[in-house]
Amino acid sequence: MSEYHKPVLLEKSVQALITDPSGIYVDATFGGGGHARHILEQLAPEGRLIAFDRDADARANVPEDERFTLIHNNFRFVHHYVLLDAWQQAIRDFREHTVDGILADLGVSSHQFDTAGRGFSFRFDAPLDMRMNAARDEGARTAATVVNTGTQEELRRIFSLYGELQEADRLARLLVAARDKEPITTTTALNAAIAPALPPFAEHKYLAKVYQALRIEVNAEMRSLEKFLEGAAASLRRGGRLVVITYHSLEDRMVKNFIKAGNVDGMIEKDMYGRSQAPFTAVNRKPILPEEEEIAANTRARSAKLRIAEKV
Repeated sequence: MSEYHKPVLLEKSVQALITDPSGIYVDATFGGGGHARHILEQLAPEGRLIAFDRDADARANVPEDERFTLIHNNFRFVHHYVLLDAWQQAIRDFREHTVDGILADLGVSSHQFDTAGRGFSFRFDAPLDMRMNAARDEGARTAATVVNTGTQEELRRIFSLYGELQEADRLARLLVAARDKEPITTTTALNAAIAPALPPFAEHKYLAKVYQALRIEVNAEMRSLEKFLEGAAASLRRGGRLVVITYHSLEDRMVKNFIKAGNVDGMIEKDMYGRSQAPFTAVNRKPILPEEEEIAANTRARSAKLRIAEKV
C-alpha cells in the first residue's frame, strides 16, 4: 500500500470524518487504501466503510475486512449506490439511506503518476493516455485524442481553464503546428512540441500544469467533482461530515463554494425568510495544511488543502 500511494493529512482527515465509530462511512477515492485502513482501525465492529475507485488497479489494495466494500466506479455516483435497495439489505441499520461521513482525497495517486504506461507523467516516455480507468473506458478519449483532434480554440480553453496557464494560446498553436507534421501520440512528442513555450528554470512546474489540464479534460474531473459534491450532500445524515483534500485551486474553489453555498459557483440562495439553502456549514473556515514534516516526507503533500463541513 505504501508503495502505491502515501495518504496525505491522514490523521487530521480521519479524525475529522468519524463522529460515531459505529456509523457508516464512505471513502470516495480508495486508491492505495491508506485512508480506508485508518478509518477501519477507528470503527467499531458494527461500523461500515464503502469505498469507490474507478481505477481497476485499486482492487489489489482491498483489505480483508467484512466491514469493507469496494465499488469499482466513479465517485460521482456515490448517491446512486447509497440509494440502492441492495445496500439496504447488505448494511445493517441503514438509517434512512444516509451515511455518517464521506471522505475524498482528490487528484491522482502516486501509483498512477509512477506507472509509466499510464501517461500521467511527463517524466516517462509513454503513450499519451491519461484515462483514470483505461480498462473500463476502452474506446474513450485519451489525451492523444484531445491533442490531435481538438481545435486550436478548444486546446486554448483547456490549458487556460484547467491549467491556468497564461500562454494557453501559444501552447495551442504549437500543438496544432506539430500535429500537422505528425500525430502527437506519446508524452515525449508532447513535451517536444511545446518545448519552445517552457519557461527557463521552471520547465517541470509548467509541464505539470499542462499535464494537469489534459488529465482533467480527459477524465471530466470537474464535472465528476460537482456531481460528487451534490451526491454527498444528498447522502449524508444531518450532522454528518464531508471531508475533502484538494491539490489545486480549481477543485479547492469548487469545494469551498459548495460548502458555502451548496453549488460550485458559490451563489448563495435563500428561502422566503432569508435563510441560506446551503446544505453544509464549514467546520474549518480556513483550509488545514500539511505540517512541514509531512511535506518533507511526502513532497506531493505540499499543495494539499483539507476542508471539513457538516450537514445541516
